[in-house]
Amino acid sequence: MRILIIEDEVTLNKTLAEGLKEFGYQSDVVETLKDGEYYLDIRNYDLILMDWMLPDGNSIDIIGDIKRNTPKTAVVILSARDDNASEIEALNAGADDYIRKPFDFDVLIARIAARLRFGGSNIIEIDDLIINPEEEKIIYKEKEIELKGKPFEVLTHLARHRDQIVSKEQLLDAIWEEPELVTPNVIEVAINQIRQKMDKPLGITTIETVRRRGYRFCFPKEISN
Repeated sequence: MRILIIEDEVTLNKTLAEGLKEFGYQSDVVETLKDGEYYLDIRNYDLILMDWMLPDGNSIDIIGDIKRNTPKTAVVILSARDDNASEIEALNAGADDYIRKPFDFDVLIARIAARLRFGGSNIIEIDDLIINPEEEKIIYKEKEIELKGKPFEVLTHLARHRDQIVSKEQLLDAIWEEPELVTPNVIEVAINQIRQKMDKPLGITTIETVRRRGYRFCFPKEISN
């Protein structure tokens, strides 16, 4: 599970990231709305943990866009505002939960787990193809495909951004924890595994290469003989 933390209190965002890691969550940390929106453009998140007041605006102003783009992504607002009116405003704006500062970290973890458990599914269904990121499972015409690890993540990311051209650099930033430590050819390796383990055996095409620009997910289609 990947979580985006948008919090301008440096000590708090560090504490949150370290604590979430201990519970098995991956997280990215930013301190402004602008940086948060950048990460939301390149990565997929199961949950977003946002402070209400940020240096460049109010986080509730972007909840609507988040829900339109990724309706299954849970949004949790952190706020020092302890009045009911603020909580109601955040929930009405589309937030899934509202947690008042200061908070107990164990309670926060429990509420995050509950929200992820009941927040809905991010399963991708396109024609006869089903991609289940939560279980790392792919099913095509009721047949399960053996594709795991980075190739699975690459396929999932491209499927979520179907009809868009995604560059190698964007894929590295979205999937690899330390993209600067790997070379772009790992993307080619992952794409090749997708084609060898999935497309070729099933006679379908899921990813096309756009020369000098990157890759694009295309709807599964039978390869004509």
